[in-house]
Amino acid sequence: QVQLVESGGGSVQPGDSLRISCAASGHSLMNYIMGWFRRAPGKERDFVATISRSGDLKAVEPSVRGRFAISRDNTNNLVYLQMTDLKPEDTAVYYCAAGYDDSASSLTARENDYQFWGQGTQVTVSS
Repeated sequence: QVQLVESGGGSVQPGDSLRISCAASGHSLMNYIMGWFRRAPGKERDFVATISRSGDLKAVEPSVRGRFAISRDNTNNLVYLQMTDLKPEDTAVYYCAAGYDDSASSLTARENDYQFWGQGTQVTVSS
């Protein structure tokens, strides 16, 4: 069982940057693809970013490409989402997720491929 706890959310202004973190316990993250998803008010949860077990492969949703970056620290069981040039439409609850995979170089944007989820951290972008 993997427990995930997100942190670092908050209220920022458009154009600001923010880094949110995901701390894992209960199991090493080395065997898990990691992902970030978000749920905006009144909408379904959507994919944001994913990173392979080794960290050598990454992918982000097109609307955040060039602004958001995912990274991981397997030694310390941490995953990050660096967000820059934030926009009001980025306002959402951001969730960290872990998906077990045998391959060191796989990615997935599908929610069903992730077995463990955090409780989420709120990011609000408003002037």
